[in-house]
Amino acid sequence: MIQTLILGSSSPFRAELLKKLQINFIQHSPDIDETQLEGESAPALVERLAQEKARLIAETYPQALIIGSDQVAVADGNILGKPGNHQTAIQQLMMASGKSVTFYTGLALYNAENQTMQHIVEPFTVHFRELTEKQIEYYLNQEKPYQCAGSFKSEGFGISLFSRLEGDDPNSLIGLPLIKLIELLSNEGVDILQPNE
Repeated sequence: MIQTLILGSSSPFRAELLKKLQINFIQHSPDIDETQLEGESAPALVERLAQEKARLIAETYPQALIIGSDQVAVADGNILGKPGNHQTAIQQLMMASGKSVTFYTGLALYNAENQTMQHIVEPFTVHFRELTEKQIEYYLNQEKPYQCAGSFKSEGFGISLFSRLEGDDPNSLIGLPLIKLIELLSNEGVDILQPNE
């Protein structure tokens, strides 16, 4: 019997990415405390949260394969979360102007049936153009990316903010590194190119 696949996220962006793989899944949002622990690095934070999300969902789906994912952006050693409002988004983008911001995406695949966990952290670096406050205002008014870490949507008009992208999988920038996920699924016997075998 094929295990149910659960995407442990409320993100519509992650769901859209997972649909690219043309496999059936259920979306279920975990409710966990995402507070960074004292002394915890950004990669360690996203790795821990991705695993915690997957384990929490396993309580509801004890036979499933569960994808947990979490992402933060880091600029000048500071974690940039979701801005939540226009003013914070301006501050984040002004800080990023002319600099590099690295996104760390934690990805976990938990087999709840046999309680095995695979996990990785995928870095992806965005190099920003020099931006004026007027340009930032215009961008924010067009896209309103207030629920996106770093205050932009790379899959949309946010591409206009960058001079260069650097990483193995552009999907990781949106929040789900599909290339690595395919590898983790394959380790669990799920071949997306032969889904019924």
